[in-house]
Amino acid sequence: MHQPKAVWAVAFACVISFMGIGLVDPILPALAAQLKTSPSQVTMLFTSYLVVTAVAMLITGFVSSRIGAKRTLVAGLAIIVVFAALAGTSGTVGQIVGLRAGWGIGNALFIATSLAVIVGSASGGFAGAIILYESALGVGIALGPLVGGELGGISWRGPFFGVAVLMLMALVATLVLVAPTPPPARKVSITEPIKALRHRGLLTLALTALCYNWGFFTLLGYAPFPMKLGTHQLGYVFTAWGVLVAVFAVFAAPRLQARFGIARTLYANLALFAVNILVVGLFVEHKTVLICAVIVAGIFIGVNNTITTQAVMTVAPVDRPIASASYGFVRFIGGGLAPYFAGRIAERYNVHVAFYVAAGAVAMGIVILASAHKLLAEAESVGGIEDPEEEALAEELGSAS
Repeated sequence: MHQPKAVWAVAFACVISFMGIGLVDPILPALAAQLKTSPSQVTMLFTSYLVVTAVAMLITGFVSSRIGAKRTLVAGLAIIVVFAALAGTSGTVGQIVGLRAGWGIGNALFIATSLAVIVGSASGGFAGAIILYESALGVGIALGPLVGGELGGISWRGPFFGVAVLMLMALVATLVLVAPTPPPARKVSITEPIKALRHRGLLTLALTALCYNWGFFTLLGYAPFPMKLGTHQLGYVFTAWGVLVAVFAVFAAPRLQARFGIARTLYANLALFAVNILVVGLFVEHKTVLICAVIVAGIFIGVNNTITTQAVMTVAPVDRPIASASYGFVRFIGGGLAPYFAGRIAERYNVHVAFYVAAGAVAMGIVILASAHKLLAEAESVGGIEDPEEEALAEELGSAS
C-alpha cells in the first residue's frame, strides 16, 4: 500500500480501462430499443472494439519501442478520452460502433504499457507490483458492469461520458505524476508478431484461446438480451460475474495449475465451461437458470485467463513481447466476432442455437489444444514455472517493454 503517487495514478487508469470491457453490457438492450436496431447490430459495439484492439496489439511494440512507455501510455489514454466522449454524443449505432473502434486503439496502447510503468515505479519489488496490477484488473472487470448499469439507468449515454471524465482524470494524473521513460534500445519490427505464429505451440494455444473467447464473448455480448432485465439489474448480474472472474483468476488459477499442471487444468476448465454454455443454451428461456449460469461462468473465465497465459509463456519459443502480441491478436479476433455472429445466428434460427455454437466452439478448443499436448507437457517439464501468478503477469510486462 506504500507506493509512489505515479503508481496509484497508473493503477487508477488501469481500473478505468478494464471497466471498458463490460461497461456497455447493461445498456445493450436499451440501445437496441431506443435506437430502434437489432441485437446483432448493437453487439457490433463489442466487435469493433475488440477486433480493432486485436489488430492494434500488433503495433503496440512497434510504437512503444520508438516513443517510450510514458508517451505510449498518454497517447492511449488521450485516444480513449476523445472517442468515449464522442460516443456519448452519437445519434446512431453505426456512429457508436465506429467510435468504439477508435477506443479500441487507445485501449491496446494503454494495456501494452501500463504494467511496465507500474513495475518501473513501484516500491516493494516485482511481486508487489504484480499484485497491485492484478487487483486493478479485477476491480475494473467487476466495476465495469456496475458503473455501466448505474449510469445507463440515467441514460444510455451516461457510461460513455463517465469513462471520458474518469480517463481524463487519469490522463492528467499520468502527465503530472509519471516520470518520462526513454525508448528501449531494441526497436520491434511490425511483422514480428505475425511471423511468430509459424511456431506450432504458439499458434495452437492462440487458436485455443480464439475458441474459448468465442464462448466468453457470446455470453458477455449476447446473454443480456434473453435475460430481459432492466439496466440496473443487468449491471448487478454482470458485476457478480466479474467478481468471480477476478477472484478465480488471482487466487484459484495458480493453485490449480500448481496441483494439476497446465494441460490437465485447461482440459477440465474448458470442458466445464463448454457445459456451462450448453446449460445457458438449453435453459435460455428460464430466467433464473440463465442468470445463475452466466454468473457461474465467471469461475471458468477467471481460471482460463490466468492458465492460458501460463501455457503461452511455457511453449512460446520467441521473446515475451512478440508472443504476447501474437497471442492477443488471435484471441481478441475470436472475442470480437462472437457477439455479432451470435446475434445473426439467433435471428436466422433461434437464441438456443447461438449458445450451442458457442459451446461447440469451446469444445473445439479442447481438440485443438490436445493436438499439442506432447509439446505442452515437454515445455512445462523443462521450463519449470515456480511462481504461476508472477510468471502470468510477467508475460504482460514483456508485452509492455
